[in-house]
Formats: sequence, structure tokens, C-alpha cells
Amino acid sequence: MRDLTRITFDSKIMGGKPCIRGMRVTVGMIVGLIASGHSFEDILRAYPYLEEEDLRESLRYAAWRVEEIEVPLAI
Repeated sequence: MRDLTRITFDSKIMGGKPCIRGMRVTVGMIVGLIASGHSFEDILRAYPYLEEEDLRESLRYAAWRVEEIEVPLAI
């Protein structure tokens, strides 16, 4: 997905999991907090270095990712 500018991947940060702007905050953590009922306001208060667009882009990435199909390579 090309229009995601806040989601980064770096094998040296959180084992290469998708993170927010190179920080040690994973998309999975953000999506988990939202799924657990935390509001954007709650999350932004707990993590003041995040921005609302980080949360929105995490949800967009997660929605895109669950629609992708991974096909294992035959060896």
C-alpha cells in the first residue's frame, strides 16, 4: 500500500514489525488498544509522542493487511 507514510519497517526495530514512524510502537499494539476499547484520546494521552494520524494510518494498514493473501513459495 503506497499511501502509507507513517508505517515503517526496520529489522533492527521490534524485529521488523510494522511500526509508527520508526519508533518502538507497533501497529499491532495500536490496533490492540483500539480493539480493547481505548479511545484515540486515551491512547494519545498515554503516548503523547503519537499523533492522531498515526492511529488512523495503523487502522488503514491493518485493514489492508487482513485483505492480503500470503501464498507460501513451493520449495
